[in-house]
Amino acid sequence: MAYVAGESDSDMFGGNSNWRGPICLPVNYLIIKLLQRLNFHDGYSFTIEYPTGSGHELNLHQVAAALAKRLAGLLLRGPDGRRPAFAQSELLQTDPHFKDYLLFPEYFDGDYGKGLGVSHQTGWTGLIGRLLQ
Repeated sequence: MAYVAGESDSDMFGGNSNWRGPICLPVNYLIIKLLQRLNFHDGYSFTIEYPTGSGHELNLHQVAAALAKRLAGLLLRGPDGRRPAFAQSELLQTDPHFKDYLLFPEYFDGDYGKGLGVSHQTGWTGLIGRLLQ
């Protein structure tokens, strides 16, 4: 048995169960909203090191904004013009008939951001729109 990022290549441990650590947008959304509320009540004075090991101290509002930006980065085009969620799918990355139309994956690979699960989870993955406001 070897490490396989994202989705399992065997049925061991329940196949593609969440023990593999995918990025689940609704859970991350709730964490971001919680950080924003805690920061509001604390008055911007409480800080934590973010990212861990960086030596940079940010208040909870700044951490929430950084997390939201990273989540949005899964579906937005990067400097290379590609969307991490669509990984190596040239159809979704470059085809003029598909590249500008988003699919909303069920969850994302925790290492590379590739969209996994069903590709039309507009409901909960659509929460990304709230983070872009």
